[in-house]
Amino acid sequence: MHPLELQKHVRNLIEPTLSRMGFDVVAVEWRGGILKLSVDKDGGVSMQDCVTVTHSVSPLLDEDDPIAGRYRLEVGSPGIDRPVQRQEDFQKFSGYRAKVRLVEGYPRRRYTGTLKGVDGDDVLVEADGAEHRLMFDSIERAELVLDLDEYQRLASGPPSTAVAEETSDDDL
Repeated sequence: MHPLELQKHVRNLIEPTLSRMGFDVVAVEWRGGILKLSVDKDGGVSMQDCVTVTHSVSPLLDEDDPIAGRYRLEVGSPGIDRPVQRQEDFQKFSGYRAKVRLVEGYPRRRYTGTLKGVDGDDVLVEADGAEHRLMFDSIERAELVLDLDEYQRLASGPPSTAVAEETSDDDL
């Protein structure tokens, strides 16, 4: 499964459960054997929250088994390099600086500029003195570029990370 497809699949799998628990799934990322979940909630995310999320999503991942082989599950708060993955977040963070990378195949893959919201299926980014329309489905990765003051305004608590290692049934 392509990494972007895997990220969407895992989000769809875990989001209903975590939403009922009061957590917002900010991002799901798959990189080199690590499945990283960034979650947030009112009042910020504590280390205990990370452990709770890990214990809640592990059985869902074990049952669905979307990843063949061993992998590590990391759960943490979004942090200062807050990932942006949902269209509503591109709109929510309009006015903030961001780095955006598109999937391969585009003449230009990287943009660093100011988010200007969403128009239909396009994300608007002002970079290099021009407004660019990026198809939402072409975005491989995006993250906010926050200064300390912006981060403190967005963050309700310090970044936390808990790590749990998971093994698929293929390894047993």
